[in-house]
Amino acid sequence: MSRILALVLFFLSAFAFPMPPASGAERVALILHVNGAISPATAEYVIRGLERANDRGVTLVVLQMDTPGGLDTSMRDIIRAILDSSVPVASFVAPSGARAASAGTYILYASHVAAMAPGTNLGAATPIAIGGGLFGGDDEGGKEQPAEQGKPDAPKQPSSAGEAKLINDAVAYIRGLAELRNRNADWAEKAVREAASLSSAAAVREKVADFMAVTVEDLLKQAHGRTVRIGQADSRLDTTGLSVEDVLPDWRTRLLSVITDPNVALLLMIVGIYGLIFEFLTPGTVLPGTIGGISLLLGLYALAVLPVSYAGIGLILLGVALLVAEAHAPSFGALGLGGGVAIVLGAAILFDTDVPGLQVSWPVLGGVAFASFAFSLIVARLAFVSRRHKVATGAEQMIGIFGKVDTWAGAAGYVIAHGERWRAVSGDPLGPGEDVLVVGRDGLTLEVERRVKRS
Repeated sequence: MSRILALVLFFLSAFAFPMPPASGAERVALILHVNGAISPATAEYVIRGLERANDRGVTLVVLQMDTPGGLDTSMRDIIRAILDSSVPVASFVAPSGARAASAGTYILYASHVAAMAPGTNLGAATPIAIGGGLFGGDDEGGKEQPAEQGKPDAPKQPSSAGEAKLINDAVAYIRGLAELRNRNADWAEKAVREAASLSSAAAVREKVADFMAVTVEDLLKQAHGRTVRIGQADSRLDTTGLSVEDVLPDWRTRLLSVITDPNVALLLMIVGIYGLIFEFLTPGTVLPGTIGGISLLLGLYALAVLPVSYAGIGLILLGVALLVAEAHAPSFGALGLGGGVAIVLGAAILFDTDVPGLQVSWPVLGGVAFASFAFSLIVARLAFVSRRHKVATGAEQMIGIFGKVDTWAGAAGYVIAHGERWRAVSGDPLGPGEDVLVVGRDGLTLEVERRVKRS
């Protein structure tokens, strides 16, 4: 009887004093910042931030965006992480003047809550670089679509079957996201096919964004009570009284962000190439080879995650081969000049992208050109100077040196030259101790003649 009573009391206490959830949920809103082009570093930062939010069981993740677009692969990685997240995600285009162009539009459509600050815009989601597999922030020639609505232009017709396939795939993808979040799917398709854009007020009116918010606190206030779908279940947001916590990129993400910048990646490649060339030309110096090897590996890693043109890679490899050939078989600048031109042209077309932030700047190209041509001039100058110097090694360097007869008999004997004892022949009658001049060499036998001393 006592055991039954104890069991009843246990269940009553469990219902009267419920235990805190095992997940350790926190009344916190994590803020992730997406500024600039969406790159592999951006994707890693957002994915790690969402994993951290899921592990901690926070109430909400706010993805504050200001982006012109970015890489398709990075965008899809971010969207997959949002769709798999057990914590609701609110995309917030802010501050005023920010935009969620192209890839940012897809991310906003995928989020559980979509908010925009006054004076912001989104759209222009047409894929513009077929070979690079990316979405750019600008339309033809970098001209942005107007934020305000007017009479829509006719959709741009795909110029090839490949472009049509890419656009249709993008349309299906963004329509699927729109249907998942109950947003305007027709306008989403227009953003892809016609590169249409909307201001924040128009986006709310067209049911693309949920509401306008001035600050994160305003967003939390307006998001409270909304029902969102997380996985296969609906959940009602409770965002009142949340503490706000900024999540900044760690050192690994910052390093990845730096080396995946096309300008930095190109410079790492050039430094790596020249470092290895100098190491091979002067073996044992160690430092150029060490710096060159590290730089080259970092540059190759960046090329592996960025959209690159194979023609650009081919031109850079050709330029390197010509520079190496110039160093080993000097052509007085011809090969080096050709190599420099090939490297500069390859660098100019290496990254197949029109997205701001994922382009090689002209000053960097100028620096690469200067380094290549300077290397060619240095090699050409060394070649010209070396022609005026005496031969320092090999059989030819013995010709013209002086020696002294050691022993002699008839037309042959031994002489001391270069600190070594050589067999020698001569048409002059010589005697021990006489000074001689080496005029020829046949294997290990020197041809000498009496040295005539000028008074």
